[in-house]
Amino acid sequence: MGLDLSRLCVLIVDDNTHMRLIVTEILRSLGVGTIKAAADGADALKMMRVVEADIVIADIDMAPLDGLELTRLLRTSKDSPNPYVPIIMLTGHTEAFRVVEARDAGIDEFLAKPISVSSLYSRMRAVIERRRLYIRSKGYVGPDRRRRDSDFRKSGGTERRRDPEGGLSSALIDTPGQDQTA
Repeated sequence: MGLDLSRLCVLIVDDNTHMRLIVTEILRSLGVGTIKAAADGADALKMMRVVEADIVIADIDMAPLDGLELTRLLRTSKDSPNPYVPIIMLTGHTEAFRVVEARDAGIDEFLAKPISVSSLYSRMRAVIERRRLYIRSKGYVGPDRRRRDSDFRKSGGTERRRDPEGGLSSALIDTPGQDQTA
């Protein structure tokens, strides 16, 4: 399809064995080099301590630790194995409040079931080619939730994330893949 995914390690987190197999086969067809699977968020956290996943594809609804809790722990826990790992939330729950809930937990992309090869590939391509800056603030840690480029000041807004010299506040912006000290 375009990207060489052979060097990627993707972790699938879903409590449904059948769905894990479907996602695994799609990833194989896309040429993903290493595919790991976990049955829930707790297993995924354990696995991520020994496996360096490049992308996590997680279901939203699992027990004992669901995809939202997994995302929050990965993003905010002091002992997180990788707070900047791209997370694609995979779910059959597509109500607007669920999408907002997932976005606010810190996911990078949202993918509704049933999935297809092209829909999964497009989300993977987005997290690889169009990585967003990561925001670290009092109430949120994760990719910048704004997707559109707009001139906010023209609409009367103030640039709260800019320091007095006009640059982005380093306390609020993280760059995925770089060590950050808080």
